[in-house]
Amino acid sequence: MKKILLLVFLLISILAACNSSTLSFKEIEKIPKNVQQAVDPNLKLQSITDGGKGYYIVFYSRGDVETDIETKGDTLIIKFNVTNQVNDVEKQNTFYLTTDTKHHAIDVQVNGESIPFDNITVQ
Repeated sequence: MKKILLLVFLLISILAACNSSTLSFKEIEKIPKNVQQAVDPNLKLQSITDGGKGYYIVFYSRGDVETDIETKGDTLIIKFNVTNQVNDVEKQNTFYLTTDTKHHAIDVQVNGESIPFDNITVQ
């Protein structure tokens, strides 16, 4: 009986680990072709889903971008701090985000000010 309970517990632990998602946010250089085709260079902030696995966050800026994330309840806060804004040309900054199941909202802040997504694409 103990062996059966141990096996059931082990199986549940493995399945729970496979189903859980961890919070991560990183800048990426190599963007999948289907994602890049969905990007609109005329929009400042975009979200493109990755078939339910994660989100590509595309942010256009005229300066260097520093990032930070924090959580507040069920809201994930992405902070973009734009510095050295001397360029006339906007640069595409692309990030890949995976979230925990407890996060139900994303708040993006640029230099401390919340801004909405201009476009959200589901692939």
